[in-house]
Amino acid sequence: MKLCFLVEELYRHDGMPLDVVRQLTSWGHQVDVVRPGGSLLRISEEVRAGTHDAWVLKTVSGGPGLALLEAAAAVGLTTVNDARSIRAVRDKVLTSVIARHHGLPVPVTYSAPRAALFADVPDELFPLVVKPADGSSGRGVRLVSDPGRLAEAEQAGEGQLIAQPYVSNPGSDLKVYCLAGEFHATVRRSPLHPDAPVDERAVPLPAEVAEAVAKVGEVFGLDLYGVDVVFGPDGPVIVDINDFPSFRQVPDAASRLAGAVLELARTGGADRKGAIAPAPRIHVQPQIPHGRPRPHPAAGPGPGPEADMVAAVPEGAQI
Repeated sequence: MKLCFLVEELYRHDGMPLDVVRQLTSWGHQVDVVRPGGSLLRISEEVRAGTHDAWVLKTVSGGPGLALLEAAAAVGLTTVNDARSIRAVRDKVLTSVIARHHGLPVPVTYSAPRAALFADVPDELFPLVVKPADGSSGRGVRLVSDPGRLAEAEQAGEGQLIAQPYVSNPGSDLKVYCLAGEFHATVRRSPLHPDAPVDERAVPLPAEVAEAVAKVGEVFGLDLYGVDVVFGPDGPVIVDINDFPSFRQVPDAASRLAGAVLELARTGGADRKGAIAPAPRIHVQPQIPHGRPRPHPAAGPGPGPEADMVAAVPEGAQI
């Protein structure tokens, strides 16, 4: 297979997704790595050529990569994840509305351009968790104990914010990763309690959490995603959803994720029946034939013309 990975500048040296790129190339697949924030791209022709079997994005909020992924989807190319699904979970205002509309256990959510405006939130809902609407990786998340402390929570240049009632926890969240239907649960230190003594590790996945996380994939049309969960008095509460997370603590993560990417590239992604409708899939005839997918390193390219078409890219080619 021939794949295109869009890797934002923040992740250009990161093990995830570059370890996945290396795994795929070691299996005999061709992977082009595009840096949307640092490359000159003849994008109209690169997308329209349709020579990649799938496009994969490791993005940051507000980065240029999502627009390129949307361009690929607009002409009918397969993307991992679906571009509209990514945008829906990148905007936490939109995420909360969609999630609560579909009955997912997400806290009531308020939105404002400045933290001070959350003073009108009912007192009984404090403490509040305040964070940027386009934030990720725990950046900018803070706990505000009462309305009188909102002024201290002001931070310049954050843009739109959201606030949700705090769900008491012991200093850790349950982070659940989904790889094309395969779930892995891990304990992770909460960004609200950075000094808490937490043993970050893989743990068994409770059935009620598995049900909620599976529904997240169905509602948002995501194939590769992570969900942060805390346990409240009424059961699990979803406090964050993100596309293409780190998959930290997942055993053999690079190999598992590479296999999931290949499967999604072959099938075109999940059967999405929720809020995010998929773009119509228009078959684009590749300009050159590609070898058959090889989902295991032992099944490398053999002799013959198929072997000649494999381009090993240890560090990822740039186009």
